[in-house]
Formats: sequence, C-alpha cells, structure tokens
Amino acid sequence: MFPLSDNQLDRLTHQQSTSPRRIGMFEQHNGKTLDTHQKALSVNLDNRRYGTFAEIGAGQEVVRWFFRVGAAAGTIAKSMSAYDMQVSDAIYGRAKRYVCRERLQAMLDQEHALNLERLTDARGETSTFFAFADTVAARGYKGGSECHGWMGIKFQAHPRDEDSQVIIHVRMLDNETALQQEALGIVGVNLVYGAFNYHHEPEMLVDSLLDGLSTSRIEIDMIEFSGIAFRRVDNRLMSLKLVELGLSGAAMFAANGDVMQPSEFFYKKSILVERGSFRPVCNVNLDMLKCAHDKFSELPDVKGTDIAQVMEITMRNLKAQGEIDRRDFLARADIMASCGMNVLISDYFEYYRLGAYLARCTKERIAITMGAASLRELFDEKYYTQLDGGILESFGRLFKNDLKIYVYPLQDRDTGELMTCENLEIKPELQQLYGYLLGRGGINNLDNYDPSCLGVFSRDVLRKIGECDDSWEKMVPASVAKVIKDRKFFDYHCDDEACTTS
Repeated sequence: MFPLSDNQLDRLTHQQSTSPRRIGMFEQHNGKTLDTHQKALSVNLDNRRYGTFAEIGAGQEVVRWFFRVGAAAGTIAKSMSAYDMQVSDAIYGRAKRYVCRERLQAMLDQEHALNLERLTDARGETSTFFAFADTVAARGYKGGSECHGWMGIKFQAHPRDEDSQVIIHVRMLDNETALQQEALGIVGVNLVYGAFNYHHEPEMLVDSLLDGLSTSRIEIDMIEFSGIAFRRVDNRLMSLKLVELGLSGAAMFAANGDVMQPSEFFYKKSILVERGSFRPVCNVNLDMLKCAHDKFSELPDVKGTDIAQVMEITMRNLKAQGEIDRRDFLARADIMASCGMNVLISDYFEYYRLGAYLARCTKERIAITMGAASLRELFDEKYYTQLDGGILESFGRLFKNDLKIYVYPLQDRDTGELMTCENLEIKPELQQLYGYLLGRGGINNLDNYDPSCLGVFSRDVLRKIGECDDSWEKMVPASVAKVIKDRKFFDYHCDDEACTTS
C-alpha cells in the first residue's frame, strides 16, 4: 500500500471528523481506520494513480466521491458520462443492451487505451493508468425496472505494467433512487481502492467490497479477475467467496471456468436444475438430467426453446463437514466441467427459495429434478417451521410460477422395489396435499430412466476408489473417470506402485 505522510494522515482524519455524513469505518491504513471518504482521498493522494471515470446511468456517483474529498486533479484525467444512446454508440460502438457486460468491457477498453495512447510518453514512467467504468439502471422515475449494474476497473498495478482488470455485477436493493445512488458510489470507491491496494490479495478485495454497506442494500452476484496481477486467481473460488460471505445468494460459472452473471445467462431461457453433491458425478446424475430434459422439453410452452441445464451445489452441502474444503470444491467443479455442465453455487437450501431465485432470472418455465428420496424429504415439515404458513406456504411459493418437479425412482437394494411418485410414503395428514400437487402436474414421475443406473450411488463410487476396486469406473461417465485418475481426486491412488504391486 502506498505510504501516507503524517500530514496526509492528519488531513484524512480531519476531513472525516468534519464530514457531515459518516459511513462505516473498516479499512486499516497505517494503523488508522479508513471509511469511504478516506479511501477516496487516499487514492487521490497517491500520485502514481491517474486515469478516467466513465459512468452511464445513475449519475456520476463514483467519481463524485473523488471530486468531493479534494486533491482530485492528481488522480482524474477525465470524467465523462454518455447518457444519450446515440452518443454512447458513437463513442463505444452499437449495443443491443446498454446495461450489460459487453458495454462495460467496451467502455473499459476504450478509455484505458486512450489513456495509454495520450499519456504514456508524458508520464508513463511514474504513473499507473486506470479506467473505471459502470453502466447502471437505477430506480427510474416511474419505478418498476430491475435495479442493477455492471462495474469494473482496468488498471496497471505498476508503471509500464501489463493490464489487470476486475469486473463485478451489482443489484441495488434500496427502495429510493437517492439511496441506490449512494450505495453505488460507495461500492465503486471500494472497488477502486481495493484494486490498487489489494490486487496482491484478491480475497481481501472481495471482503472489502461492501465496506460501509450491508447486504440489505447491495448484492454482488458476479466477480471476475483477469490480467497479469491476477494470473493465479481461480475465479471459481472467487464465486464461491461471494456466496460464502453472503454478498450474493448464488453465483455461477461455466464448464470452462468462466464466471457468469446468472440472470444474464438465464435471460429468456427455460431452466432445468439438478441439485446434488456431485462427489463425483455418476451415471445416475446424467441420466436423471437427461430424463427430466426429455419430459420438460415436450411441454407446449417449452418445446423448441432454449433450456439452460445447470448442476447446483448448496452451501449447506459444501459445509457438511465443517469448513469448506476448497480442494474438494475444485475437484467437484472440474468433474462437472468434464461433463460440460454449468455450475450454480447457492445458499438456497430450501427449494422454495431456489425457485423464487430462478423466477427472478427468467420469465420462462422452470423445472427441478430430484430423486424419490429427496422428494420424500421435501415433505418433511421440520424444514418449514420458520414460515408462518409452514409447509403450505413453502409449497405455495415453490409452485407459484407453475414450476415442475421431475422425480427419478429409487431402487431398494434388498428387494429391488422402486420408490416412485405413485407409491411414495407420505404422512397421512399430507396425503391430500401431495395428491393435489401430483394431480395438477406439479410433481411428475420419470419413467424413461436407464435401469442400469438405478444401483449407482456416489458413496459406493468413493468407497471403491479408496479400495482400488476399478469397477467404479463403469459407474461414472468416461470423462469423469479420466479426470479422477489423471488428477488423483478423492484420494485416488490406484496407479501408485505400492497399490499395483500389493
């Protein structure tokens, strides 16, 4: 971190004490706490930082902080906003949507390139150039629109350095426009300050994004690190961090490891979700998804449309053994990637909360597939004691938007009998509710399953891996077996000399 002199620290303290509004104080700087006001001033007083602020929508809320704290002339080369769409297109190129990742990236690339072109010869040896940008849709005059935005910074960590970049997506949860603008400005200052001071510790950067705010005001559901300063960052772990810290209820990444903003990925798509531990992905997991997809895709209002298929892991599952094991998490992520699956991490253990979240991301149909044992657990009233309306309220929320549940049968190992929707044992007092949901098509039986998958359980696969019983390889997709063996996931050691010679 750039050291400040005693006079500069006194100035920071004086400006804070005389400020009419105090935001919460969190960051430590030479032993003294920094709030949003002080963070902005510390950036302005660092004569290495020089760049551009470009903001579309919701006013110049971030750059406003750097102007109001003083000493901005040493930091801000240019501040601009292109509210008119034609003007914005003329500067950054045409766009179908103005509040989207592509528009943000065009802004960052254009402004940063201009800084390098115009300023490198004059001050490139001593300055680290940056471009901050955001494109935001705050609460409009008439209300009703989704309040969200994209925000990012492209910067040099050191003079003449290669570029680095951080991009985030935010949802603004305040009910008043002025409060949304205030929150946007604070998180923008946190991002700028964090990029300059925590690029060597990206997890601290994530931790600091909501300093002076709370999750009741701002949600951050996507973050992506890229460039030379973040070459060792695994963005899947950063996505996990967002949910772990409560900055978002869910985060998502693609099979290739790229992080995704869920509502942008799900936009205008039907959604099919399979929840599980996927430790590892077994043949039964893929068969369950395939069977549900075949049924779901035949619905009249789904047929012929794009269906987004995702595998979901809950935070409760990841914390089942206590603290999250990040190596285990990445192993599961790699295994799902080998199957070409997108991954959703969520803190929505209750299915009705998952359903509500997905309904926020799309106007199209939603389906969840699960095993018969999970369906039986869904009717356990102990999970709904926190709701005033109990299990009735939970199912009212879950099936509110005509959500579909597709149920895969469970085979009894001793008798061979199948547990299905038709013979599922439900408490007598819940039988009428169950019959109603089954009769109206909310709950649906999957009868198109592959019989060879019925006896496959992940716990058996893990046991066989530990025992060097290679029959497990037939219980998982070939791509999964290869990844497990090549990367020695789940303590695979059957290629070891000691094992093969014993």
